[in-house]
Amino acid sequence: MNLRQLEYFVAIAEEGSFTRAAERLLVAQPSLSQQIAALEAEVGGPLLERLPRGIRLTSAGESFLADARAAIGHADGARRAARMALGLQAGQLEIAAATSAGTGFLPWVLQRWQQRHPEVEVSLHEFAHRRALDEAVRDGDSDMAIGSRPVAWQGPVEHLGWEEFVLVLPNGDPQLGNRSVAIADLADRRWVHYAATHGLAEVVDMRCAAAGFTPRVSLRTSQVGAVARFAAAGLGPALVPDHVLGDDLRPLARHARPRIIREVVAFSRTDWLPITRAFLDVLHEYPWARKPARAVDLG
Repeated sequence: MNLRQLEYFVAIAEEGSFTRAAERLLVAQPSLSQQIAALEAEVGGPLLERLPRGIRLTSAGESFLADARAAIGHADGARRAARMALGLQAGQLEIAAATSAGTGFLPWVLQRWQQRHPEVEVSLHEFAHRRALDEAVRDGDSDMAIGSRPVAWQGPVEHLGWEEFVLVLPNGDPQLGNRSVAIADLADRRWVHYAATHGLAEVVDMRCAAAGFTPRVSLRTSQVGAVARFAAAGLGPALVPDHVLGDDLRPLARHARPRIIREVVAFSRTDWLPITRAFLDVLHEYPWARKPARAVDLG
């Protein structure tokens, strides 16, 4: 079994056809068929069922597909890491991040990075849930990640700062007369919420449960930046990371009482490489908020 056979198998599974896979891979179809036959002989049974109009994965093929993709991802990550360490591929950096980071502090960081390293192409992979982010980095899909502290992580983890979750209220809301707002005081409202599969939905549900209620929902969205704008438009209160707010929305934001914070870290599957260490240096320059003396830490 070799990496080429795995790449061929994944391409056929994704395209649903030997013909389309051969076109995508720029190889002759007979060669593709020979490699798959050799792979099936090695694993001891058929992975694909040939149909008149395409293919279908067997149960063995379905089980094999996830590991084949992971093996290809690991190989790509290893190749990329070796080239960066040897100075052969300084022009490429892949970063995994929570969706809120892409809306919030990363534009600031990437602008400064681009000014100093214009030759480096950055690929940003965004994840709506921290577990998906952690798994992607474990599988070697990115050179480094930025998000909340991963659980039982084996690689390097570096503290960056803190993000605070603030309440955004509709324009004209009477609670705007207060410097801070208890979440319990908003129990009778309909909330602007996150999509159920989004990691921040768990944050909102958890804090509302701690305040003794389940939030009624006026709207759900997976777009973190849009949540605050929908709240400002009058659809209900929302709980958002403070760094996603533009200057125009800050007058509508209030600290939660008690304040709610979460640590932001950078982490990697392997030791920091020169290019990821350089990106860390820029991340540390961001004006991170200090940890409040009294706050609920979501970590």
